[in-house]
Amino acid sequence: MTPRMLAATLFLTLLSGSGGFLASLTPLPLPYMLGALFASGLVAMFQAHRLPDGYSFPTPVRAVFMALIGVMVGSQVTGDVLRQLPGLVPSIVALTLFTAAAHAMNYQIYRRIGGYDRPTAFFSGTPGGLLESLAMGEKSGADLQALTMLQFMRIIFVISLLPLGLSIWYGVPLGSASGASITKEAVGLEAIPLALTVGIAGYILGRALRLPAGQLTGPMLAAAIVTGSGLAPLPLPQWLINLAQVVIGASLGLRFTGLRGSAMLRASWLSLLSVLAMLALGLALALVVAQMVALPFDIFLISYAPGGVTEMALVALSLNANPALVTLHHVYRIFLTVIGMGLAARWMGLRDPKP
Repeated sequence: MTPRMLAATLFLTLLSGSGGFLASLTPLPLPYMLGALFASGLVAMFQAHRLPDGYSFPTPVRAVFMALIGVMVGSQVTGDVLRQLPGLVPSIVALTLFTAAAHAMNYQIYRRIGGYDRPTAFFSGTPGGLLESLAMGEKSGADLQALTMLQFMRIIFVISLLPLGLSIWYGVPLGSASGASITKEAVGLEAIPLALTVGIAGYILGRALRLPAGQLTGPMLAAAIVTGSGLAPLPLPQWLINLAQVVIGASLGLRFTGLRGSAMLRASWLSLLSVLAMLALGLALALVVAQMVALPFDIFLISYAPGGVTEMALVALSLNANPALVTLHHVYRIFLTVIGMGLAARWMGLRDPKP
């Protein structure tokens, strides 16, 4: 990393952290992530020329904080959570139906209403698998800028609307919006080295096993082994979790670079329509499954919300909605989306049959 890129990263982190702090003074859910995203997004849209050429938020920095989030989620795995897994079969079946139906529904929205070409509508409509959708879409000749905007805004709208919607549903602010802390007790600096070690080991494990969203799920698996076996607790201080939200939000906001004008407005309202349709579908399935499985309704709704794995893990942590079970659902959704996307794309003749 050059000195100029390092300075840009420090500036963006400080600016995004300020945005997160200001958002924390409001009832906004996930304030540190959404406030950071808003601050970083403004820079990306209106001041990108002041950043180094080709600048993007450093992947290693984001990876470290994603690993810490994975550790935080994995540390929630207990014997009680593991005992609940066999009873989740109805939820997994519902999630399978959701993934297929959401993709088909999104394709119709982007193709019939939005007027995008077939490859762009198809790969923009996947309810997950952002990087895989971009890679396959580029090979198939999709409009990469439109595809990026639509997929990115899906995540933004989900993480913005879902906590707000749940607060309205229950009639009271929830999670971080109500001032609740993700950590249950004060945690000192001495807890960080062990958590970081487990996170790095899990990151290596995730890459070796090629796990979906391995930067998050590898550390999550490693932390689950450590805490689930009773070897050691893995608490993290609240300030570090807030900083992780700032880093994730800042890196997401940079994706607004170059996104302005009518094309962005068009993508915005179509993405909003798509997300509202998917959330309505997820709500219907969550209400049904909650009658069949003895778990709170909000766990299923968050599990069926088509956001990014990392972002939805943060939403679950923020709302105290069993993040381990939520993340397992989202990993399955991403895996199912990527496999189904490849098969369906070949069947529709949208990409080269080579793997």
